[in-house]
Amino acid sequence: MKRNLFVLSLLLVFAILVTACGSATQAPAVATEAPVAATEAPVATEAPAAGPLVLKIAYSSTIDTWDPIASFSTEAAYLPNVYETLLKINKAGSAETYTPVLALSWSVSDDKKSYTFNLRPNVKFHDGEPMNAAAVKASIDAVKDHGGAGFIWASVDNVEVVDDLTVKFNLSSPQPIDLIASSMYAAYIVSPKALEGFAADENFWADGKSYGTGPYMVESYTPDVEAVFTQNKDYWGGWESGQYEKVVASLVPEATTRQQMLEGGEVDLAERLPNENLDTFRNDPNYTVFEEPSFFNYVGIFNTLRAPLDDIKVRQALSYAIPYQDIIKIGANGLGTQSFGPVPAGVFPWDDSVGQYTYDLEKAKALLKEAGHEGGGFSIKMTYTASNASEEAFAPLIKDSFKEIGVDVTIEALALGEQLKLARSGKDAQDMTLMLYWPAYADAAVDNLWTLFYYTEKPSWNLSYWNNADYMALWDEGWALSGTDMAAAKAKYVEAVKLLVDEAPGVFLYDTMEIAVIPNTVTGFEYNLNYPFWHFNYYELRSGK
Repeated sequence: MKRNLFVLSLLLVFAILVTACGSATQAPAVATEAPVAATEAPVATEAPAAGPLVLKIAYSSTIDTWDPIASFSTEAAYLPNVYETLLKINKAGSAETYTPVLALSWSVSDDKKSYTFNLRPNVKFHDGEPMNAAAVKASIDAVKDHGGAGFIWASVDNVEVVDDLTVKFNLSSPQPIDLIASSMYAAYIVSPKALEGFAADENFWADGKSYGTGPYMVESYTPDVEAVFTQNKDYWGGWESGQYEKVVASLVPEATTRQQMLEGGEVDLAERLPNENLDTFRNDPNYTVFEEPSFFNYVGIFNTLRAPLDDIKVRQALSYAIPYQDIIKIGANGLGTQSFGPVPAGVFPWDDSVGQYTYDLEKAKALLKEAGHEGGGFSIKMTYTASNASEEAFAPLIKDSFKEIGVDVTIEALALGEQLKLARSGKDAQDMTLMLYWPAYADAAVDNLWTLFYYTEKPSWNLSYWNNADYMALWDEGWALSGTDMAAAKAKYVEAVKLLVDEAPGVFLYDTMEIAVIPNTVTGFEYNLNYPFWHFNYYELRSGK
């Protein structure tokens, strides 16, 4: 539009000049003196210098903490651009399983009880401190002590500094440390100065800080508004033309607003657009829509401490009374698949042989009758996370379906923290908890199967309070085998999940799809299921303008 106005202005000026010239063609009655020639040529001006190449993104992901050690939530959308791990796991189908990052190579002892990593030389943290074996040890020790997902290093007895660029992980039992070292949580290598800063001041990470080795540094942070990142000019990977010098990440909670900002050109990229509007982009040649499996699945957890949910048959009955396909249609706009247990499709140790429940109200009624609850006749309280629009949409479907078998449901929306606090109160907790869950890294046995359903004295995430010795024994066998024989480990885990599905301490609703809408003005986007929050790898993106 600005270009059209400019052209119109030129035409008007040209017309005025032509009119003036036309009047001047008639000879004047009195001769006039010739005009004096200009003595000075106009001074040429330099074109304004181009500003920095800026990438603008509208995010839905919140930032719960800037602490890369404590991180265990959606700030994983940002932190991998600032902090790095020893290795990165590649997407499925890649020629190599891992990409070296801060470790150039690694080896495993014959007994599989130690891993030795050879570190990349001449790497510095953003504060100028050297990245070395001592820094790796300090980071892993800190994670094991107070990390948000520190449990992933449970098999590590100690981390040994062999020399400045060699670090050794000594294990109590064989575990795939290369896989763990590529985790999106609890595996970042952090400057020792930051670890010391946090030890001295628990509010050290309250504002955005930058103590990683990654390609971008935190320039500024306004809570709940935006974070600005700038290039780490000394990044070991180097820089090339077309890479973004700055990234402005706006925190925009409303999906419709994010879509409007993308379509209006206010941002270059946007996270999680409304599923119901995706056809707008599918039919627009200026965008590419990626649809991939994801790390996430929805589960409904039964409180097995409360009657009548302490009865397997009652839990099985309720599992048959779940309208799975309607839930996928309403909750995910059809962009999901019914789960096979709590392991997302495509993530170890997923297997479709574990079976699924079908929507079968007659079978549900028959099981309730066998359990002594013919016609239902009881009520349950179900909660969901208030900020989760999908749960808000499909929770009423469960309520309506349970009513068909005589079970009355009261639904309550709670903030996540309140929901978890209530769910952790044992017999006083709600009867059923709807939640979205995902593994800490690409091993759902160590997280989903253990965290959600392995019984411990003080359950943290086992909100079902299910305590099954056979399940735990199978899990233990799988975990013991995972460092030496992943196929054998998977067989044990699959057997455990079959038992889990049969006893139904929870209902396994659906695995979500990951949807990304990428305009043609940005190139280099690549989806990696193993890093579900890290939608945008700033370093790999290029301006296509």
